[in-house]
Amino acid sequence: MTISPSTVVVVASNLVACELGEDVAILNVATGVYYGLDAVGARVWKLLKGPSTVGDIRDAIVCAYDVDAERCERDLIVLVEKLHAEGLVELRAGHDS
Repeated sequence: MTISPSTVVVVASNLVACELGEDVAILNVATGVYYGLDAVGARVWKLLKGPSTVGDIRDAIVCAYDVDAERCERDLIVLVEKLHAEGLVELRAGHDS
């Protein structure tokens, strides 16, 4: 699946996550592997607690940080691809407006 602003992203089941200061630690219960996200990644993770589109997450990050929307979207897509490859999120086709 190609990730676009309309792609819906949701946290996968069988994960345990906890905040460590501004960061987040994630345990994939199925594999026993831990992952860490920095402050910005942690903000994205919080936005994924409910299904969210890549575009909605991008907009929230752009509002919270001094970042260009295009760069934010590119970086966000890379992060979502990595999270998906590790089984930490599920992707669903969104509806283009």
